[in-house]
Amino acid sequence: MIRNLILSALLVPLGIAHADERLKGIACRSVHLGYPAAEGTSFYNEVSVEKSADGTYFMVCGWSKGYFGIQELANGKKLLLFSVWDPTSGDDPKKVKEEDRVKMLHKDDDVRVGRFGNEGTGGQSFFDYEWKLGQTYKFLVTATSDGEKRTAYSGYFFHPESKAWKHLVTFSTITNGKLLEGCYSFIEDFRRNKVSTTKERTAKFGNGWVKGRDGTWIALTKARFTADANPVENINAAVEGDRFLLATGGETKISGTKLKETLNRLPSGVVLPEDRK
Repeated sequence: MIRNLILSALLVPLGIAHADERLKGIACRSVHLGYPAAEGTSFYNEVSVEKSADGTYFMVCGWSKGYFGIQELANGKKLLLFSVWDPTSGDDPKKVKEEDRVKMLHKDDDVRVGRFGNEGTGGQSFFDYEWKLGQTYKFLVTATSDGEKRTAYSGYFFHPESKAWKHLVTFSTITNGKLLEGCYSFIEDFRRNKVSTTKERTAKFGNGWVKGRDGTWIALTKARFTADANPVENINAAVEGDRFLLATGGETKISGTKLKETLNRLPSGVVLPEDRK
């Protein structure tokens, strides 16, 4: 479904993606923030969840080849999810040739890894972590060359309790030399049981930065508000202080920001992780 979300966000302005209308009355509308940025080697972003519900994914650092964020599962369990796609099409991970599959280059002892399907295919990892409402969490994705055709993507999480960056996993996939591009965030309701539409999901994303190929960190001061083709209107995006607010479901109301509109904010001068290259 994640890959479908991206395609839907791209196709909605063209009036092509109508399939998500079937989600009306079943699921909250998926909402996204697209950050204009040049291709880079690192993507840093933060999130603070204000309202959550079972079956929600708050995706913090997404790019053209993968996504990284926090989830609340249907049973209330909380965790971090970092995934990278295979370069092939199709939804059956068993049909992907071994040489075309995502390869794992690193795994923290506390992380579980596996293969996924049904939304494209690729490698995924899980880190059990009881994240809390109202607390700010820091995420970082780096990209390095892994031979002529592959790129290695690493997911780092700043662990508040140990006050240190935790290198969760590194996945390598075929990119033909591409690094990090197409940076974005989103909120998704994957419970989709009709009741889930009545529950609000709200988060603030901010302090986003991309490190360019030349080594310069650029603040992500703009974000384009988009959504999937589910036609419900209880969604919202706004600037609050130095953060981008994103919300969907329940009693959410649009506060003036229109879909496809670009939000602007001032950079807040986050202290960037100097030990990550």
